[in-house]
Amino acid sequence: MVYNERELRRNQALDIVQKMCVAARTAPKGKGVDIVECAVVDGDEQEALACAMEAIGQERGHRFFRRDAGCVRRSQCVVLAGTRTKMQGLNCGYCGFPTCGQKPAEVPCEINAVDVGIALGSAVSRAQLYGVDTRIMFSAGTAAPLGLLGEGVRQVYAIPVGISSKSPLFDRS
Repeated sequence: MVYNERELRRNQALDIVQKMCVAARTAPKGKGVDIVECAVVDGDEQEALACAMEAIGQERGHRFFRRDAGCVRRSQCVVLAGTRTKMQGLNCGYCGFPTCGQKPAEVPCEINAVDVGIALGSAVSRAQLYGVDTRIMFSAGTAAPLGLLGEGVRQVYAIPVGISSKSPLFDRS
């Protein structure tokens, strides 16, 4: 049996993104509270994500959403990582309010934002070990359907994963 590398890319990408999700899951969390959620989209869901990005770009007048939609389409799959909203009760003031009790409910706890950032860094560091192309995208995370990662998950970011001789995420017009 001969396996052509070009035919193996999709399966390789799916194997690597599983490892990326493990790295995100095991990344350190503020106060040791695990509120990070991850998922992987490909195929029809990946195309729906790209279409949602284009619609948001059109609606808000952000050309980079439309540009990034092309990157999502050219990738093998996309990792989504977000955080469930949970006030950590540290009264740290990082959110801009002196105490957690003074913070409006719609303002995210900054510790949650740090948690998803650390998880994203862990995920892309795992991808780097395998030499695959990635880019953390606010745009694709914003376009991900609410509830896709579970109830109450916000601050979602996306990581398209590309395996090709030319990065689908680098030369962006």
